[in-house]
Amino acid sequence: MSDLTTNLATYSVVLTYSAMAVYVVAFIAFALDMAKRAGDVTAAAAGAADAPRATAAEQTVATVRGGTVVLEKVAAPAKREGGGGSRFERVGMAMTILALVLHVGSIVLRGIAADRVPWGNMFEFSLTGTGLIITIFLLVQLWQNLKFLGVFITGLTIILLGIATVNYYVPVVPLQPALQSYWLVIHVFVAIAGTGFFALGAGLAVSQLVQTYRQGRPSGKLRFMETLPDADRLEVLTYRVILVGFVLWTFTLIAGAIWAERAWGRYWGWDTKEVWTFIIWVVYAGYIHARATRGWRGARSSWLALIGFAAVMFNFSVVNVFFKGLHSYSGL
Repeated sequence: MSDLTTNLATYSVVLTYSAMAVYVVAFIAFALDMAKRAGDVTAAAAGAADAPRATAAEQTVATVRGGTVVLEKVAAPAKREGGGGSRFERVGMAMTILALVLHVGSIVLRGIAADRVPWGNMFEFSLTGTGLIITIFLLVQLWQNLKFLGVFITGLTIILLGIATVNYYVPVVPLQPALQSYWLVIHVFVAIAGTGFFALGAGLAVSQLVQTYRQGRPSGKLRFMETLPDADRLEVLTYRVILVGFVLWTFTLIAGAIWAERAWGRYWGWDTKEVWTFIIWVVYAGYIHARATRGWRGARSSWLALIGFAAVMFNFSVVNVFFKGLHSYSGL
């Protein structure tokens, strides 16, 4: 290994630790935002109770009665998703973007040092995978305001990066012959992207379960959840996000079979990694089928989504590290 390669790999690790430090700041900011949401709801409830009935949260609406337009005051609908976000939320998003910049820098330097795509072993897969999870979290904001998942996503990223740098780090090494294929770029990248959407779906499923619990209890518990979408909306968002992940995972399964035929001369060999990739596909297929045809909604649907993500994490950690097989190189 040349000095340049060693230096680039070292700088990559420095950027990784720097990104982790900024992710911690983002996590704290998102946690403070949750606390502020709870405080705002409590203060609003106290203010409404103290205000005169005629000036409580109301809005004027026009109705037609007997051909005459009548103006009357009715209770204004509760605002659940906040306005432009609190100062803590904005800090959390800014720190997440800054951390991602550092994170991407560490991925790029690792790739340059290795002179290949940086996902040839567990450390590199974790480094690239967590970066893509954060990227998906940020990009999905263009479609739907899911900033309330910031605590979950940044927390998960910190844990996964911490485990990867402590337990899985290896020096830059050449790829094994079986990995020296353009299918490495296609198959693994799509698998990482699918995992990112499954992670986002897991966060939404947890939020849906908490919201369901809160809505079934007297007011006063978990006040910050009143600023989030209701349980039904969260369940719909979970389904839509997981559906994208399922499409990507289906392609992962197919691409893996094609690559296996090119590398080992067979499409399927009941290798442990192959089996667990198929198990994950079956669990999420069951989730989609049960929701679409069996009418599964609410908590049952969310629990099944979480079982699927648990299978993803098991496949990523336990299977890669403790099970031997043709995919054992992923644990290097």
